[in-house]
Amino acid sequence: MIELAKDYKNFMFRNEPTKEILKEIKSNVPENLKTTSDFIAEAITSKNKLLSQSFLSRPENDILKQLYIIRAINFNIRKENQIDNNKLIDSLLNKNLSVYELIDNYYDMLFTSVGNKNQPFDLSKTNFKMNDYNFKDETEKGIMYLICMDFCSKTIWGYMNIVKPANTSKAYDYIKKFPKFNDQKYYQYTDFYFTDFEMEIVEGKGIQSYKSYYLDKYYETLLSHLLCLNKENKSEKEKNDLLLGSILKESNLYKYTKYQKILESIFEVHKIE
Repeated sequence: MIELAKDYKNFMFRNEPTKEILKEIKSNVPENLKTTSDFIAEAITSKNKLLSQSFLSRPENDILKQLYIIRAINFNIRKENQIDNNKLIDSLLNKNLSVYELIDNYYDMLFTSVGNKNQPFDLSKTNFKMNDYNFKDETEKGIMYLICMDFCSKTIWGYMNIVKPANTSKAYDYIKKFPKFNDQKYYQYTDFYFTDFEMEIVEGKGIQSYKSYYLDKYYETLLSHLLCLNKENKSEKEKNDLLLGSILKESNLYKYTKYQKILESIFEVHKIE
């Protein structure tokens, strides 16, 4: 696992592995690490197959834990004051990790690699069939969805938050490249009523509510989409489809976002109109 972690660190971003390195990753691999090594090989390769059903499907728990450990080693070997990697492996093997934390790690690794390696961004022809990926419950589906949309939202964040005034035209071009879920537009996925849980999401910030962290970011994406529709003079139908077809209208979820008052004011205006 240490060697896989080193390869992941060296090639997860812009650097491309040689054919010899890829061959080495896949050769002489213990049977229990084969699935994990196949994932790492894809994760460090451009134009990979990570969005195929075989990789989108939820791995077994032992594979999830192996990848969690590999990513932890990757973080460790980037530090000057490193923990001995073998001790780190032992401690994580014995650590009681929530399966949801492992699921979060897996899809974060997957979509990070899609973002780093599959350029330019365009998921407009991608349709995620959420019932085809061996998820065990709605929470696991929700984690995958929120991680995916967090990745997608990064493509518009700069245009909406850094550029002054916001470049809504460019942001909207990227929004049109967002994927579908279950044959529907991305925002029509609304299954977020799973029980909230806590984990360390951002290193050093301690334990956080998962839904408060990710739904807050997702609401920001939806509001950015709405602003783009308004600024780019899109049709009332398109605006209403977003407002009424997404969780923008789901007041029971507003407690998870700092945009609660904005959302309430939007629907108060529409009620008056």
